[in-house]
Amino acid sequence: MRTRSILFFALILASVTAVSAQRNVTLAVERDPLMEADAKHNLDVAWQAFGPARQAYKQVLLRFEETFAAYPEFSKIDEFLYLAGMSSYYLSQNKGKQKVNLAIPAEKKKYAPEKLREDAIAYLSMLVDKYSDSKYAEEAKVTLGRIRDDK
Repeated sequence: MRTRSILFFALILASVTAVSAQRNVTLAVERDPLMEADAKHNLDVAWQAFGPARQAYKQVLLRFEETFAAYPEFSKIDEFLYLAGMSSYYLSQNKGKQKVNLAIPAEKKKYAPEKLREDAIAYLSMLVDKYSDSKYAEEAKVTLGRIRDDK
C-alpha cells in the first residue's frame, strides 16, 4: 500500500512538473529551407527591380505575389510587403520605367490607380500591424499618411 502511495505521489509530481515546464515553451516557426531559398532569391530580384536604376515596379509586384502565394511564412516577408506597398504606391502615381497601359483590359484591372492605392494601403498596413518592429515600419507609416492625404 505504501509503495502504491509513493508511486501515485511520484506520478502526480511528474505530471505537475511537465505541465509547468510547458508554460514557458515558445514554438519556433519551422521554415522550409528550399522555400526560404526560393523566396530569398525572389526578394533579391525584387530589390534589384525596385532600385533607382530599374524602377521596374510591375516586376516587383509579380515577384511578391508569387512568393506571398506560395510561402507567406517567409522570414523576410516584411521586406517584401514594403517593396510591394511602395511599388503599388509609385505605380499609382505613374512613376517607374515600366508604364501601365490602361487600354489593355488586364492591365486596367490590375494596375488601375485606385486599385494600386488600395493595394499599397493593404501591404503597408499589414507591415505596420504585423511587423511593427521591422526597420521598414516607420517609412510605411509615413507613406500610409501620404496616401491618405492624397485622397
